[in-house]
Amino acid sequence: MPLTWLERPLLALAAILLPASMLHAALQDPGDAPAQASLTGQLLIASPTLRDPRFYHAVVLMVRHNPGGAFGIVINRLLGERPLANVLEAMGEKEDGVTGSLRIFYGGPVQPEVGFVIHSTDYHRDETIALSDHVAVTSSREILRDIATKHGPEKALVAFGYAGWASGQLEGELTRRAWYTAGQDSKLIFEEDRDKVWDDAVAHRTQDL
Repeated sequence: MPLTWLERPLLALAAILLPASMLHAALQDPGDAPAQASLTGQLLIASPTLRDPRFYHAVVLMVRHNPGGAFGIVINRLLGERPLANVLEAMGEKEDGVTGSLRIFYGGPVQPEVGFVIHSTDYHRDETIALSDHVAVTSSREILRDIATKHGPEKALVAFGYAGWASGQLEGELTRRAWYTAGQDSKLIFEEDRDKVWDDAVAHRTQDL
């Protein structure tokens, strides 16, 4: 029986999250000087003219933007919802008494088998990278166990895949007015109805076309 679009990534949960060293290498490259107009930690919002189906009405949390390129995670494309017990089982673990479910998002077209957890800063591990006082990214399977056992962050968003840009590529798209930008807003990231995120992000944009 063929796998569904949601089951495929769940089968890869044994390697769902990047090793901490890889995530730090992706987000913090000591050899790259910060760009003066870096969008790291801000929101990138697809303009109405951007018709690429991978990014149509997408809102992207930027986790890296410097002269070497850019890296972000789409936060408003819900793939589906799975029981937490099933997620742990897919990881080869069993936790008695686990209840609740986990919403899984499309984070972007690059490496859709790789997962990331965007979360509130009340949770921290050695590999956690803070993007602001309110939002962080952790890439380890332990965070999913902690979420399942009620020891995880108060707010969390799990996404598979990411959006990536080579050096100068995002700047070119911004010049062509493919994107709006907006300051980071934890309500848009965690609390807002996903169907309203794009509209509300556009309303709060700081860069107009």
